[in-house]
Amino acid sequence: MPHFVIDCAAELIGEPSEETVNQQIHELAAASRLFDVSDIKVRINPYQNYLVGGKKEPFIHVFAHALEGRTPEQRAALSRAVVGRLVELFPDVDNIAMNVSEFEQASYCHRKHL
Repeated sequence: MPHFVIDCAAELIGEPSEETVNQQIHELAAASRLFDVSDIKVRINPYQNYLVGGKKEPFIHVFAHALEGRTPEQRAALSRAVVGRLVELFPDVDNIAMNVSEFEQASYCHRKHL
């Protein structure tokens, strides 16, 4: 935990590479000191078919999912840092956003908990 799932327009993938984007987001998550580095997971879902405002406009949205325990200020700072880095990597993309969702510890299960 946590998971950073990056949904985006497929045409954005290439330069920078998918690996570069994943690495950049992983580094920001690690630098936040909110998570154990070995637990951070990052992946990209590029979409061929999509609409933004009824048009085919490029977009990036990061869905971060983490166990509860961070303050709203910590989650907001993480979102600002990730969106800021994505704006640097994709300066021509107007639709870049992120949200951080927390889920409760009580309902989380990992195989090592069995």
